[in-house]
Amino acid sequence: MSDFAEFTFRAQPGFDEALAREIVTGSIPVRTILMYCFDPRAAGAAQAVADHFGDEVYPGALLLDETGRRIGSTATVFPLIVGGGRAADALRSITVSQHLFGIERVVVVHHSFCGATSFTAEGITAAWTDEQHSDISSLYDWDGIAITDFEKSLNYDVSLIRNSPGTPKHVEIYGLFYDIDSGELTEIVRDVPAEVAQ
Repeated sequence: MSDFAEFTFRAQPGFDEALAREIVTGSIPVRTILMYCFDPRAAGAAQAVADHFGDEVYPGALLLDETGRRIGSTATVFPLIVGGGRAADALRSITVSQHLFGIERVVVVHHSFCGATSFTAEGITAAWTDEQHSDISSLYDWDGIAITDFEKSLNYDVSLIRNSPGTPKHVEIYGLFYDIDSGELTEIVRDVPAEVAQ
């Protein structure tokens, strides 16, 4: 084992996977997975989403044990910060979050004047081939690379998440537009299962 094995749950004496999952679930009350862009101008999106839904806590506080070790958090929103806020980069994290925390909501945020609106899928692919001498044309779904229309990109991402086998059927999924100057959120897409909406 590496020198860092002591920092894994699996390396602890008497490790039990089911019990470890229960402990993690009880220590971190995540309800919402939020994906938004890594652009620093969009950093306010997480707090805006928490405020928008009203029943969320962000950034929350760390919970410490008697020795000062960090053992949990009060945050109910977990941000996934990815280029353009695009959903393809977050699918695995949604699956893991459901397994560990039992999420209720997934929120995709695309923001005004995002760098992903400055290029097309064709343009980035051609530039990559020219500059990096590598063909990425089949690496990504072309509809998930650039943002040419916010309504289309948010609908695409919400659909991608909903149709993923790694997304729990019960979660609510929202696509929101974030104005980086005003901090205003606008709901563009809402996909709430019928049994949840009642």
